[in-house]
Amino acid sequence: MQTNNFRKILSPLFIGLAVAIGIAIGAFLPGDGGGQMGGERSIARSGKMQDVLQYILNEYVDTLDPKTLQDDAINALLSSLDPHSSYIPATELEHMTEQLEGNFDGIGVEFNIQRDTIIVVAAIVGGPSESLGIQSGDRIVQIDGKPAAGVKITNEDVMKKLRGKSGTKVKVGIFRPGQKGIRQVTITRGKIPIHSVDAAVMLDNKTGFIKISRFAANTFEEYQQAFSSLRMRGMQRLVLDLRDNPGGYLNAAVDLADEFLSKGRRIVYTEGKARKREDYNATGRGSFETGDLVVLIDEGSASASEIVSGAVQDNDRGWVVGRRSFGKGLVQEETRFDDGSAMRLTIARYYTPSGRCIQRPYEKGSDEDYYMEIADRMRGTEKSKADSGKADSLRYNTLAGRTVFGGGGIEPDVLVDPDTSGFSEYLAQVISNGLLSRFAFEYVDARRTELKASYPSAEAFARQFSGQKLLGDFYAFAERNGVKADPKGKTISATLIAGQLQSMLGRALHGNNGYYLSQSLRDPVVRKALELLNSGKLVSRTPVGQKNPKI
Repeated sequence: MQTNNFRKILSPLFIGLAVAIGIAIGAFLPGDGGGQMGGERSIARSGKMQDVLQYILNEYVDTLDPKTLQDDAINALLSSLDPHSSYIPATELEHMTEQLEGNFDGIGVEFNIQRDTIIVVAAIVGGPSESLGIQSGDRIVQIDGKPAAGVKITNEDVMKKLRGKSGTKVKVGIFRPGQKGIRQVTITRGKIPIHSVDAAVMLDNKTGFIKISRFAANTFEEYQQAFSSLRMRGMQRLVLDLRDNPGGYLNAAVDLADEFLSKGRRIVYTEGKARKREDYNATGRGSFETGDLVVLIDEGSASASEIVSGAVQDNDRGWVVGRRSFGKGLVQEETRFDDGSAMRLTIARYYTPSGRCIQRPYEKGSDEDYYMEIADRMRGTEKSKADSGKADSLRYNTLAGRTVFGGGGIEPDVLVDPDTSGFSEYLAQVISNGLLSRFAFEYVDARRTELKASYPSAEAFARQFSGQKLLGDFYAFAERNGVKADPKGKTISATLIAGQLQSMLGRALHGNNGYYLSQSLRDPVVRKALELLNSGKLVSRTPVGQKNPKI
């Protein structure tokens, strides 16, 4: 095995294995500044592993690729330890890392392929395409002088042709509906920001809503910008949505939690057999240490998301609402190899302020059962804490003396079970064929100027437009695109389809703010958050002057 050329301590991240519910679960990625623990470390080598590999290569009945055999051996070894120790091939590592580093090299557009044509969904703010005036609805019909429409182009083809190193150039032909001819534009590729704050909107005249999709290198800066913009609009209380947030950098989670906690309050600590305990405490520089706060979580909230929600819950800073989080309390360290691959090894656990390790139980080498537990959990309903029957050894107390539990994720203070009443086979076919987003894009694309004039903001669209009036048109569209009419399915799913249509239309018209605001106004979890906020019970529940318990 090649010697490692550097080693980093990694912060919590939910990445890797796709399961039935379509979410990714996994390991940790490097913390800001590469905070190493113990510096460089050599890997002990007895020679046995190398001898076995060499013997197989020499004597096995068929010819084997040495690199593939070595990679498979490392992967099998790590996967036998726990669900989050892993081996990442070089081909995958760059993509996994760029999601948290906050940028990639390219031209800076979100696109969709409709009717064998590349259609710009949005020019990414701060990217080179935006600066050249490329906008939603533009068609990319040529790339470097060659046709890009009507040639059965795929997403992979588009990525290969339009992404590339910063500073390199690509010439594209742009067709804009309503204008004559094709405009030739030379785009100099640059660093394209990957945003982790998906939305920042006002739910009402004093309640802000911020949706964070991951904890990346630029997340805290994005959050501060979003928070400031909402403050300027009169925000007095905040709903922080961490649902389906798989985690990310530890420092980003600590910085965000610090925004809500007064000086000296514990945020999280880490400890392992060979790693000394390290505490992370609030600095007192937070800009929202006293305002009413609700944090939303679900089974897709992991690692860094659980650090933030656990810190809020254990310090009695606000309410945690939704469904039980994933339950990942293991810390990995990354070792990169000379061939560009990496190993992530679990070296510590992290603990919430009350001393909880929220890592779910697992059996070594039984990753499938571990991940499928999340899917099984979604099929039923969660028990309340009072009925959970958890052992006393997993019970902990918040600062105000409330009982919380370890050993299985963050259990919300207020549980909101998923509503599956609107699901039908008809809806499943509509979703699997991508018809909701296709219909929404085509509808907006044909009426963009008119809709922008009628609904100039995400708020105006979410509150004034109704997806119900488009159901007939959508059903006809679905039938034209291969989904047969199903009167019973339509009846069961009409409300869900209308709501999703409105959200998709909101995104096509006003980006993520349009989507999430339209979605949030009918979301039962957000409604519960607003109910709590309006109840007047969301003052700090921590006795004045009380400090963290000793653990």
